[in-house]
Amino acid sequence: MSDTDFLARRFEAHRGHLRAVAHRMLGSTAEAEDAVQEAWFRLSRSDTTRVDNLGGWLTTVVGRVCLDMLRSRRSRAEEPLDAAAPSPAEPSAFASAAVPDPEQDALLADSVGVALLVVLDTLTPAERLAFVLHDLFGVAYDEVAAVVDRTPAATRQLASRARRRVQGADASEAGGAGRRRQREVVEAFLAAAREGDFEGLLDVLDPDVVARTEVGVTTGAAAVARGAATFGPLAGAGRSALVDGVPGFVVFAEGRVERALRFAFVRDRITVIDIVTDPGRVSRLDVRLI
Repeated sequence: MSDTDFLARRFEAHRGHLRAVAHRMLGSTAEAEDAVQEAWFRLSRSDTTRVDNLGGWLTTVVGRVCLDMLRSRRSRAEEPLDAAAPSPAEPSAFASAAVPDPEQDALLADSVGVALLVVLDTLTPAERLAFVLHDLFGVAYDEVAAVVDRTPAATRQLASRARRRVQGADASEAGGAGRRRQREVVEAFLAAAREGDFEGLLDVLDPDVVARTEVGVTTGAAAVARGAATFGPLAGAGRSALVDGVPGFVVFAEGRVERALRFAFVRDRITVIDIVTDPGRVSRLDVRLI
């Protein structure tokens, strides 16, 4: 096997993840494919012998490409959810079997949560990248900072502003009623989890929901619902709470919070579930029982 073929196989193993990152950044199947293709071109021209984490390296490359595309789009005042057919791209060993067309683009947008993409489009390019890479895919602030050319502290602020926009998308429109509705959605999620009700979980999850833990990320309503359906015993033992000011859920052990779940919402659907189990992180949470 040639070096190019070996590199190609390694790249292909990360394609699905890179497409997910790019689509959440750009909201367009065609543009996401272009961003992933550009990542391959940059990889093929780079010396990666000292790259220990190829997946992380490729994620930051796709992030930089998407950031440039978002800034270019804004300068031309383009619409983000592009329904136009993509321009022909230079073929390679990694070109998709079928070029996305407008119908495919619309179907994929429906399947990954248009509501979340609409809210993300209200963010600045840097805010959007910081939120997507850190909150949805668990990239460390230091690494995100290198992409947006900011300090880690400034990058943390970018993600925080974006997080407040996403979490407040409904609540800002309906005030206290919005928060009450979010708590009702959390209760419905927990009830379905306790009963192992897969369909009930799907009813409250955004199609593009992301569940994050310290050990990994799960994306998509079906995958998250399957995991939550095994959460029954913990769901029955915990308490609803405000976790860092947003609706959540906590589980106690020996009188202390052992784990916490924080939820983000768009249009009465859960879009992000942040599951915190690390004792250090748990101890820093602001937990107020409801």
